[in-house]
Amino acid sequence: MMKTVIKKGHVLNPADGTDGVFDIAISDGIVTEIATNIEIAEGDIVIDAEGKHVMPGFIDLHVHFREPGFEYKETIKTGAMSSARGGYTSVCPMPNTNPSIDSREMISWIKEKEATDSVVHILPVGAVTKGQAGVEVTDMQGMKEAGAVAVSEDGKSVMDILVYVEGMKKAAENDLVVMAHCEDKQLVRGGVMNAGKRAEELGLKGITNAVEDVITARDIFLANETGAKLHLCHCSTKDSVAMIKLAKEAGYSVTGEVCPHHFTLADEDIPCDDANYKISVLGEVARPGTFTVSNEKVNIFEALALAGDMTVWGVRNDVKLIREDADGQRMVMSLNLNDANIINSDYYYLQQNDVVYVTPNKVKARNSDIGSATSLWFTAGSMLVSIASLLVNILK
Repeated sequence: MMKTVIKKGHVLNPADGTDGVFDIAISDGIVTEIATNIEIAEGDIVIDAEGKHVMPGFIDLHVHFREPGFEYKETIKTGAMSSARGGYTSVCPMPNTNPSIDSREMISWIKEKEATDSVVHILPVGAVTKGQAGVEVTDMQGMKEAGAVAVSEDGKSVMDILVYVEGMKKAAENDLVVMAHCEDKQLVRGGVMNAGKRAEELGLKGITNAVEDVITARDIFLANETGAKLHLCHCSTKDSVAMIKLAKEAGYSVTGEVCPHHFTLADEDIPCDDANYKISVLGEVARPGTFTVSNEKVNIFEALALAGDMTVWGVRNDVKLIREDADGQRMVMSLNLNDANIINSDYYYLQQNDVVYVTPNKVKARNSDIGSATSLWFTAGSMLVSIASLLVNILK
């Protein structure tokens, strides 16, 4: 039987500790063998991975595919293709579409689109409240049974605390992660950018760190009280990171994520009153490698290491920031295993997942089809690496 063999790649698989140069054989879309040397038969397809890292497909917990309702921005098909080109083979679309993904039927619709339109695994996130109106909790049992892995009111917080407590209890009962967008809308008070010197210079209303920090603290305490598993989306303040660290030390089930713009841009980079510079970020951010909150610069990698279980890649497939000196196993844990653990997914083990390989500091560009079930993508990567993904249908 003809097979595809990835030769001489540095295989990284934190799930079982694999860290070395191996060959990988794939037959009919299934990883069938990992060994030091796999013999090549006539007709086999050989991929030379020497000098590359080979690892389980990456997972993105926080994407916006905009379908249904905003297809002019993005669809499940185009979002999935973008994910594949970046090496992400499992993604979690947020529910803030039109209509919202807020029922068993809507989750089922997403899974049907996965089967017909997607080249990656779609792991849907359902809404906490119906229509994301903040009034009535959704049917979380129905959404779970249809394939949801988490719930979120993404884009806003559930401000009615009693409704939110009920939602967290239902999420805990159905083993659904609560992904929280922490923003006290009453404290925003018309703010449009980080509160600080630059906002004053531009004559714009600022948003203080308390807008995020107050809801972060609320959600951490409520999650612990209700037994919910909490994941804090796009944390952007120093105190949010500090609270996650304290909560984890206290044994709370809390994780979090940050976004690339949190540590690559700062409010002083905004030259004028121009909405093209606006993005949903609450705290002040700073230069590459650091973020700034209340005029304090903090090394982002040190902060994330202290907080634990945080990822800098959980955002819209934008940027994969991988340092040249990054530890391979830790890199894979950030791109795959940590995220898989957060949503209780089994898409983390090399033989159960899709395969990607990374070539540091090199750019390749081509794509070709290999049979009906497998596509090989070579693409330009992001800031520091290029990523190529081999998408294969791996059965669980």
